[in-house]
Amino acid sequence: MSSVEARLAELGLTLPAVVPPLAAYQPAVQSGVYVYTSGQLPMVEGKLPVTGKVGAEVTAEEAKELARICALNALAAVKSVAGDLDRVARVVKVVGFVASASDFTGQPGVINGASELLGEVLGDKGVHARSAVGVAVLPLDAPVEVEVQVELTGA
Repeated sequence: MSSVEARLAELGLTLPAVVPPLAAYQPAVQSGVYVYTSGQLPMVEGKLPVTGKVGAEVTAEEAKELARICALNALAAVKSVAGDLDRVARVVKVVGFVASASDFTGQPGVINGASELLGEVLGDKGVHARSAVGVAVLPLDAPVEVEVQVELTGA
């Protein structure tokens, strides 16, 4: 078990299976020393636990937890191409999308769920640049979607 996966276990988390693509794309690709994930939905065992707009059918706190699931799914996608999460030198960028009610403005707080998880799991390597964007709708009526870019070590 890698030290990153040991840290996940300490946090009571298990790296899930990679979420299969919903269309014509790969969950993650490597280019040079970087791995780019596709947008990761908060799928748990092949299903969305909650659907709807944040600020309407979904609370900001629920959405923040869903963003954590997205980040965990992103780590699984990274591992699928990197082979070992201990190869992560750092998380470079996180982009989070929040399906938002028209008056909801708390997107950064929602995407903190993903950012905080990456920090808890990877420590200083999890510190990253980020965008948090409100959108009208996401695939499958998901409340949140997160994509991650990581830099790998050469080993």
